[in-house]
This record gives sequence, C-alpha cells and structure tokens, in this order.
Amino acid sequence: MDWLNEPCASATEHYREFALQRQQQLTKPSGALGRLETLAVTLAALQGREDPRADRVHISIFAADHGVAEEGVSAFPQAVTGQMVHNFLNGGAAISVLARELGATLEIIDVGVKDPLNHAGLISQRAGAGTANSAQAPAMTHSQLNLALQAGYAAAERAYANKAHLFIGGEMGIGNTTAATALYCALLDVAPSVATGAGTGLDAAGIAHKVNVIQRILDVHRHHLNAPLEALRCVGGFEIAALVGAYWRAAQRGIPIVVDGFISTAAALVAVQQQPNVRQWLLLSHASAEPGHVLATDFLGLQPLLDLQMRLGEGSGAALAVPLLRMACALHNRMATFAEAAVAGEAAARL
Repeated sequence: MDWLNEPCASATEHYREFALQRQQQLTKPSGALGRLETLAVTLAALQGREDPRADRVHISIFAADHGVAEEGVSAFPQAVTGQMVHNFLNGGAAISVLARELGATLEIIDVGVKDPLNHAGLISQRAGAGTANSAQAPAMTHSQLNLALQAGYAAAERAYANKAHLFIGGEMGIGNTTAATALYCALLDVAPSVATGAGTGLDAAGIAHKVNVIQRILDVHRHHLNAPLEALRCVGGFEIAALVGAYWRAAQRGIPIVVDGFISTAAALVAVQQQPNVRQWLLLSHASAEPGHVLATDFLGLQPLLDLQMRLGEGSGAALAVPLLRMACALHNRMATFAEAAVAGEAAARL
C-alpha cells in the first residue's frame, strides 16, 4: 500500500494560462459562456494540453453489501444489490444505457456483494461477503479496508492504461446511504437529523428510524471518527472505500475525476480530508436530492454542474455531465478567434 503516500499529480499552469488567453480571443464577449469557459480551462490545466478532451471516459462501478441493512434502513431488500449487478452486466441499468450512449468504457467490480456472483463480465476483487453491521461493530477490518482501497487503485490503473480523459466512479449497495450519511456526520460534525434523507425511497417513519440507527453507529464508534480512514473503516462500506482508492490513484495518475452524487461525494470527502491535493482533480457532476449532500459540497468547495433532483447513484449523474464537458471542450477547441474570423476593430470591441 505504498502508493497511498505518493503525491497527487499537479495541474499545469502553463496550459491554464494558454487556455485563459485563448478564451479571451474567441468570438464571444469575455465570460459569455460562463462556467463552460472555466471547465475548459480547468481541463486544459489538469490534462496538460492545449486542446482539452472528454472523449475517452472510463466508468468503474463498485458493488458491495452492508451489514447495517439488517437494521431495516432501506426500502429495498439486500438481495437487490446482486440483482442490480446482473442488470448492470446485462445492459439494463441506467448507467449501462448512459455508458453506451457516451461510448464509454464500463466495468463492474464486485468488492463485497454478500453472495458471490458468477458472470463472465464481472471483475471480482472482494474484500468480504458484505461489511459487518456498523451499528454493532466496525464495518470492516484493517485488512478488508486495504483490499477495498486496492480495488479502487486497480480501477484507476485500468483507466490510466486506457488513456482515459475522465474517470467516473459509481456504486451499488443496499444500505450505502446509511454508511455515507454516517461518514458525513462523522467528518463534518453534523447531526444525523440534518444529513439524513430518503435514500432508496423511505417514508417519514423510515427516515426517522434511519436517523436513530445512524446515531447509534456514531455512538458506537465515537472514539474512532477523528481520522478519515478510521471513520471509513468503522462506518463506511467496501464500495465507498474502493471509490476512495480510485479517486486517490486517479489524482496521482493525473486523470480528472467526475464525481457522482451522495455516496461518491462521501468517498471524495474521505479522500480530500486524508489527501487535500485530491481536491483539484474533482469535478462535481450534480447536486443530489439527499439533504446532506450540500454540506459536503460546501466543505469541498465544489459547485455542481447539474441539478436534476437525482438520487439514483451508480455513476448516473456523473455520466449525464459528460456531454456538457464535451461541449465545453468543443467550444474551446473549435470556435474561431477574432483574427481567424476577421472580426476586428470596433466590432470586436463591442463583443
């Protein structure tokens, strides 16, 4: 696990300045394309190139079960985790459709589904048969945490080998909004009542029960929540840990990361608190409908690209942001400059 101590790659300020200068020369009023301009400049700096790209997209979906599901914190039974993994692999899930539309590489990694799955297209890097019930004991051992982090590392390495322009991490795991919310509460020092939402569709009584369970989790592990990785080990999940590992390694390899919603942002929160330089590699795709999400995005200083009231997970919101990033790059790379369009003098000044 020596790779955990490697520094993150650095953005290239030369290309940031070049991109800023180009934006000033394009046939439009300065700043008229708003955040599309900022996105293109950011990608140019992160990718270290004059022509930022978002064509090659690598999507890794990590699946795992949670012992805390025993507490009745989800509207769906735990068996749905494995069933949805088959749906991903058979092309029927939202992320499967979106990946095809984007021409993206999509891989599904089992990091701890309760019952092992048999499918030719599945990558198996299991840390266990689901986590322990975090309302009673630490969710994972130190060894299991390392295995899950390593699964994320391997995914980012595959993205690097494929020369990906963007990395997207997604997740599947019944009960994982409870684990993520516990992480939010532990790392941001907020009450469960503030950060807890409906998850997969709980009613008011279900949400109230979930709040109580999360408070129990925090009480059980209160002496181990000050360090990000210990909080992750005690209250998180294998798929969240894999996302942390993937974000770390992608940042070390210099791959911009498009962060999905509530669960993925919990992983980003752990990664940044442990290694602050990961932050510059994160692009937040959308604002989750889960109430605690804005707490983490404010802490991280990330502004969502979209707000569609989504709460699906599985990398779907991040995939939906890719066309926007592609358009930002196309505008930056292909618009004419004032000189190329022969727009000059007073006309250019008025623009």
